[in-house]
Amino acid sequence: MSRIGRMPIAVPAGVTVDIAENNHVTVKGPKGTLERTLPAEMEITSEEGVLHVSRPNDLKRMKSLHGLTRTLLNNMVVGVTDGYKKELEVNGVGYRASKSGKVLTLSLGYSHPVEMTDPEGIESKVEGNKITVTGIDKEKVGQYAAEIRDKRRPEPYKGKGIKYADEVIRRKVGKTGKK
Repeated sequence: MSRIGRMPIAVPAGVTVDIAENNHVTVKGPKGTLERTLPAEMEITSEEGVLHVSRPNDLKRMKSLHGLTRTLLNNMVVGVTDGYKKELEVNGVGYRASKSGKVLTLSLGYSHPVEMTDPEGIESKVEGNKITVTGIDKEKVGQYAAEIRDKRRPEPYKGKGIKYADEVIRRKVGKTGKK
């Protein structure tokens, strides 16, 4: 059995989970609503505020889908109750970020400012050199944070660029002159 797949998912008070045909799951909570169609082969059962995911047989495909389905379902439940957050840091002389409305403007040493518009359901905040991306969909939050980071990835010599707050940059030693 999949260790992750067989773990039950506790549904907190104030969260409703509707399982329609073909495993189309709708999760409603205090922060919003998430919908997703999960693999139809998996069997999702709801009893007394606890969700269980089970698989029909032990084929390799079913084993891999078992843990995935449970994790996606759990991410939806956590998203509508607590939400997700990614923090990024802007490091470098002259590198800065600013926010006006839904547009995030990044000055990253290019000849032009890089402008990014927040996607639907995602919000970004700027405080000093920190950018915080928040939302209820874990996938969208991670994707938008990755897109912001891709505008200027951290480089290994001076550590300039946009990095995740918990990311460690492996530094390299620069050139040495001839003697």
